Amino acid sequence: MSNVFTRNASHSTFSWERLGNIKEGRGDLGEEMPVLVYRLMQFTMLDVLAKAHGGEQANEYFRQAGFLAGMEFTKNTLDLKAEFSVFLADLQHALRTLKIGILRMETFDADTGKIVLTVGQDLDCSGLPITNESVCSYDEGFIAGILEAYTGKKYQVREVDCWANGDRVCRFNAVVEN
Repeated sequence: MSNVFTRNASHSTFSWERLGNIKEGRGDLGEEMPVLVYRLMQFTMLDVLAKAHGGEQANEYFRQAGFLAGMEFTKNTLDLKAEFSVFLADLQHALRTLKIGILRMETFDADTGKIVLTVGQDLDCSGLPITNESVCSYDEGFIAGILEAYTGKKYQVREVDCWANGDRVCRFNAVVEN
C-alpha cells in the first residue's frame, strides 16, 4: 500500500473511503471522542503551520482543508437533489447529530445567494478564552464546501462573530464569488 502523504500533491488524494470502517476499527472505544482531543489536534496543527508559513497562510490551509471536508461530507451524507429547505433541515440535523454545532440560517437572499448563518456550541471555538480574534477558518472552508457541493457555485465564507471575540455564537457571511 502506498503512503497517501507522499503522492502527487498537485491534486487531492483524500476520499471519503479513506476514513475507513470506524465502528469495526474502534471496537470498544466507539465512534465518539472528547472535543478536547479534536481541539488538541486542530490547534497544535495550526500552531505548527503558522510557525512554518505564517498565521495567514496557516489559516488559508485550514480553510482549504475545511473546504475539502465540507465537499466530501455533503456529497457523502446529504441529498444534493433535495429542495433547499429540506437540504438545510438535513444539514442542521447532521451537524447536531455529529455534535459539530447547532446551525441556524439568519438570512438568505435568493437573488444574490448571500447567506448569513450562525453555529452555536461550535466544535472549534465554543468555550475558548476571549483572545479578540476569529479562529474558525476551518469552519469557513467547511461551510464554503457544503454550499458549493449543493449549489454548484463557489462561495466565499468569512466569520464575522466568534466565541473567541466574546460572542456566544459564530456568525458567518457567505457570498457567491463572481
